[in-house]
Amino acid sequence: MTHPQRDLIAALRSDLTAAGFTVSALSGLWGPDADAALHRNQRVPALRALARLRSTLGRSTATATLAELFVLGLPVAPALLAEALPSLGIQGAAELRLISSVDEHDESVRPVADLRPYSFIDQLGVGSWWIMSDLGELSLGHAVGEDHVLGVGGASLTLSGLMIQRPVDSALDLGTGCGIQAMHAARHARRVVATDISARALDIASLNAELNGFENIEFRLGSLFEPVADETFDQIVSNPPFVITPRAEGVPSYEYRDGGMVGDALVQHVVRHAGEHLAPGGVAQFLGNWEYTHAEAGLDRVQGWLDETTDPIVDAWVIERDVQHIDEYAETWIRDGGTTPASPQFDRLYGAWLNDFEHRGVEQVGFGYVMLRRPDAASPATPSPFRRLEQLHGPLGGSGSGLGAHLSDCLAGHDWQTRRSDAELAASTLVVASDVTVERHYWPGDDDPTAMILRQGGGFGRQTPIDTGLAALVGACDGELTIGAICGALAQLLSVDETALLDELLPRVRALLDDAILLPTPEV
Repeated sequence: MTHPQRDLIAALRSDLTAAGFTVSALSGLWGPDADAALHRNQRVPALRALARLRSTLGRSTATATLAELFVLGLPVAPALLAEALPSLGIQGAAELRLISSVDEHDESVRPVADLRPYSFIDQLGVGSWWIMSDLGELSLGHAVGEDHVLGVGGASLTLSGLMIQRPVDSALDLGTGCGIQAMHAARHARRVVATDISARALDIASLNAELNGFENIEFRLGSLFEPVADETFDQIVSNPPFVITPRAEGVPSYEYRDGGMVGDALVQHVVRHAGEHLAPGGVAQFLGNWEYTHAEAGLDRVQGWLDETTDPIVDAWVIERDVQHIDEYAETWIRDGGTTPASPQFDRLYGAWLNDFEHRGVEQVGFGYVMLRRPDAASPATPSPFRRLEQLHGPLGGSGSGLGAHLSDCLAGHDWQTRRSDAELAASTLVVASDVTVERHYWPGDDDPTAMILRQGGGFGRQTPIDTGLAALVGACDGELTIGAICGALAQLLSVDETALLDELLPRVRALLDDAILLPTPEV
């Protein structure tokens, strides 16, 4: 989709490139400590570093000027901005709504948008873009507006890391915001449809797509699935407005995070209807909150939503990553909107949130990842869909390119093992994933371990307790011997019945395939 201000955006791209306006350049300007302070919404260390740089050089640089204006949100001299944006110029920057309108008498230029570099590593390699969004509370000096268009936040990074990046024909980004997920999807999808209820968000997302050279994204205005009512996609991604905000007078409702429904009803709606917009074999991935009440646990609640998705029946994997008490949850999201505990509004909003939770019997709120998949003709015939709901509240494993590849490996392992009978699985060869190690614990002086754990270095960092038989089987999975042959040798070594040992170990092997701890031997 071509942005109507294409020539101006091309000029901006040229200037940003020439200035070397990159993540590494900003880190070089003010260092890691100031970087960390900015993540805490403190800009003084960065400003002091820029002052030292100017004192040393006797002048500013294009990168420093752009950083002070668009990242720190502070005014700069018109002459400095003209030097930093020679192709776009001050008037062009005003036309793109990056700065306020200026005239010849103005002593400074003020930003009206946030524009900063963004870099990442995904399954397709290293990438870097520039992302425009609305000014945050640090630059504004007060709470953001209800129509605020958010830039790249923690939830955005989480979802982009989860994204499975297999080549697909079509993808949908539901609630695109500044367009970050749509651009990530456009790296592996032939075409992307990005929707949002906010016309301003779509304008900004369209500019970001044009600025970063994407021509395969179409933007549509509308709520949830309304803009794609009769369409299906090979992939759906969404960072929906899942925050549970009281629907009460005087409580701000931010478009980027609040879905306008009571409680967790918006996430319920997405869970219930996403499958209707998946093509056969298609996968949906999104983030969400769900409520815990005295009568119902959060994942039980999500299970109920899944049971309602009858058109079509979908596979589902739900991973709860965290649970917050309602007090902590309310504090987190009141602060997120820019209302600080020192503000006279904080206590009033706090009371409104707790009143809403208590009225509906909510005690805690869960956060996690939801993945849905519509089976295709190649999927194994089962009497019921694949359903996996689990709590994984611990730290993640180390993965430079995110969880997407691991999730894909887990799905592939699950499909591979469910298509095979016990006899076929026993006749197969497997290998241990490269990030898996065995941890053994001994009492001092003992020759035999008291506990053994399979530890996954990547993915979710799973720690799976194992016994002697499973440890020996996993250790022998080198792609050469079949599972049946390994169990036969183990049965002789342990003096146990071979059939009984095989019956005991095969279900556990299937579980290790589901977790991508064991992998099918690659076909040559």
